[in-house]
Amino acid sequence: MTPDPSRRLFLGAAASVPLALTLGAPAAHAADSAYVMSYFTETTSLGAGSDYGLHLAVSTDGLQWMPLNQNNPVVTPTEGALGLRDPFVLRKQDGTFVVLATDLKGTDWSYVSQYVHVWNSTDLRTFTGYHRLKLHDMNTHCWAPEAFWDAGRGQYALIYSAVNSSGHNVIMVNYTTDFVTASAPQVFFDPGYDVIDGDMAVGVNGVNYLYFKKDQTLVGARSTSLDPGSFTAFSTGVAHGGTEAPTLVKSLTSGTWWLWGDTYTPNGVFYAWQTGDLSAGTWSALDQRTYTQPVNSKHCGITTITGTQYSNLVAKWGAPAWNRLKSYNFPDRYVRHADYVGRIDAYPFDLYTDSQWKLVPGLADGSGVSFQSVNYPTRYLRHYNYRLRLDVNDGTSTFAGDATFYRTAGLADPAWSSFRSYNNPTRYIRHSNYVLRIDPVSTATEKQDATFSVGY
Repeated sequence: MTPDPSRRLFLGAAASVPLALTLGAPAAHAADSAYVMSYFTETTSLGAGSDYGLHLAVSTDGLQWMPLNQNNPVVTPTEGALGLRDPFVLRKQDGTFVVLATDLKGTDWSYVSQYVHVWNSTDLRTFTGYHRLKLHDMNTHCWAPEAFWDAGRGQYALIYSAVNSSGHNVIMVNYTTDFVTASAPQVFFDPGYDVIDGDMAVGVNGVNYLYFKKDQTLVGARSTSLDPGSFTAFSTGVAHGGTEAPTLVKSLTSGTWWLWGDTYTPNGVFYAWQTGDLSAGTWSALDQRTYTQPVNSKHCGITTITGTQYSNLVAKWGAPAWNRLKSYNFPDRYVRHADYVGRIDAYPFDLYTDSQWKLVPGLADGSGVSFQSVNYPTRYLRHYNYRLRLDVNDGTSTFAGDATFYRTAGLADPAWSSFRSYNNPTRYIRHSNYVLRIDPVSTATEKQDATFSVGY
């Protein structure tokens, strides 16, 4: 069962997703040089790898992401449903952070909650003041909460999706100064059809933008005001299959805007689009080579942070002890083992741990690398009759040689990596019909087949 069909059957809803907020520009943002992503994790089978706590990842370019705490949660709710979806990180006017999230564990879209989870944090390394904030008295939910500073009101606007008397999901708003108490709810945006997952970009050349999920697509609305009811839909919808959870992000180094979306066909794949002009309302799909999501991530929210905050987060939580390898010419596919055969397969797949590898010093030469399986740690990728398979290390020199490779600049792109065989030095790891082999490489296609990105 995938989450979306059951959710759409309930009140025509769409699966919720984390929303990212780009503020118009408090002074604290001036020195930002990195990004933090909030998310929860969910696998296609809703089994191993699904976790409904707050997960964080960091990036210096906003595209390639490193999960923190080994992709484990950094904090988990202790009230309500005892789980979260759709976490969102807001940096407040004083430079500290507040985390908001849907009060829901799993995929029971009929679950009624009038509350959202709230944490405070000075640095996203420790979380304090956990509580749930009640937003309404209706017999419905508070999905995908997000907040932004409304300077005209001198308050934060907290928006979320709920089914009101219209019978469909609308974007609601409550106002707050402290995220402990809030004003009565109002309808913020109701275009007359079901909408969820509102995400804001405030004060962009005097215009405010609200992106949301309509049917299976991401659509934008805009207004020169932040008043409830003032937004009008205007953009061309974008999607890659069923898509939800829009997240707007401004590049820190250029005029580019990115729009992230979370798909549920299959469940849990992020796609990204870009534009140089939010006012145009048109987007171009990014090449999947250029971005990599944290494994099993769902409904991401992205917030900018300083270089010091980035360094402190990495110092606190550490880098993953494993890597994933993405194919250059099939960037939706990752190196994995299946039935002990080395392959590249389309992400996501279960078990996700089949694609996690420890790149350890080469068994035959420490200056090379060997690929140790995370979920079968006695086994390594080795070549046998030129095909790669996952075998138990038998301690022989033959095995060590077969399982050792030299990492070189990527044959198709020197920013990527290729891997030359230790004991067959004219041959490189490549894929052929999605199966991994070691082969001589000469043509442009073969060079692409033999090029991989080592990431997370």
